[in-house]
Amino acid sequence: MNSNVENLPPHVLRLVYKEVSALAADPPEGIKIYPSEEDITELHTAIEGPEGTPFAGGIFRMRLVLGKDFPAVPPKGYFLTKIFHPNVGHKGEICVNVLKRDWKAELGLRHILLTIKCLLIHPNPESALNEEAGRLLLEDYAEYESRARLLTEIHAMGGPGGTSGAPQDPNDGPQPKKHAGDPTKRAGPSAAAVPAALGNGANGASTTTSNSSSSTNNVAGKKKADKKRALRRL
Repeated sequence: MNSNVENLPPHVLRLVYKEVSALAADPPEGIKIYPSEEDITELHTAIEGPEGTPFAGGIFRMRLVLGKDFPAVPPKGYFLTKIFHPNVGHKGEICVNVLKRDWKAELGLRHILLTIKCLLIHPNPESALNEEAGRLLLEDYAEYESRARLLTEIHAMGGPGGTSGAPQDPNDGPQPKKHAGDPTKRAGPSAAAVPAALGNGANGASTTTSNSSSSTNNVAGKKKADKKRALRRL
């Protein structure tokens, strides 16, 4: 989906930037915000699966896309992590009233995120995008819970054959290549070289002390000899 940065008026962009910055600094509980410096009209988030639900323990990636008519028109929401939920379509699209008829410009992005998190706790089978999930929720909750838990374990918890729903940490990516040569040449002296250097220094100090002591003895001896010669002359 193309960016709408150029389509939004400057005053709207300023408001969006201010709200996104506030969300990143003080996010709602259980929600992490990953703002993009390149495209402020697409907000990536990660929602922790609420306890007591089939999604508990999972991390669900999601994005909000602000259209050119925002805030008059609500943003569109998508789950990027696969989830078995009545109100989430097979392509990740989210069906919730706050993103439709209940939207008001003054509600803001924080309200949307909290509403979507609540949707994981209280699904609404009456406006199901996933008809099978909606049917099971009403007719066979145990089967619904089992299916939802299975997909959570596979796609949102890094289970067998799946990947974690958490956005990739920049530190998890490729790291800078190490120097191909001898690491001791760029990392300083080796552990073995340090004691040797200290030992050489100690020997040097011992030699200097010995030489100094010998020089002192020679001076004292010379003074005694001069004193004896002076006494003989008397």
